[in-house]
Amino acid sequence: MSRVKRGNVARKRRNKILKLARGFQGSNSRLFRTANQRVMKALCNAYRDRRRRKRDFRRLWIARINAAARINGLSYSRLIGGLKKADVRLNRKMLSQLAVIDPKSFSQVVASAKG
Repeated sequence: MSRVKRGNVARKRRNKILKLARGFQGSNSRLFRTANQRVMKALCNAYRDRRRRKRDFRRLWIARINAAARINGLSYSRLIGGLKKADVRLNRKMLSQLAVIDPKSFSQVVASAKG
């Protein structure tokens, strides 16, 4: 077997990791071994949290809708059920935007769910 010199490949691999680790504190951005661990952890967290973000926003929207619906004398579940029966096709994001930005039109939506 002939000898393989890995200078370019190894350096590029290390520099790629160190570039991803830029902005980390202390040796986590300077030393390859710790930087590699931190980058792997960060990529795992990023993957997980891209999915979690969707859940978190949905929970936020539901909390806002529930609070606004209770001001108008209806619970969240009754509001959603009423909207389904009235065939009002507004998703939770838009309902929460209405509740925060334009409470008058939200109360009109609630009235259509009651009726």
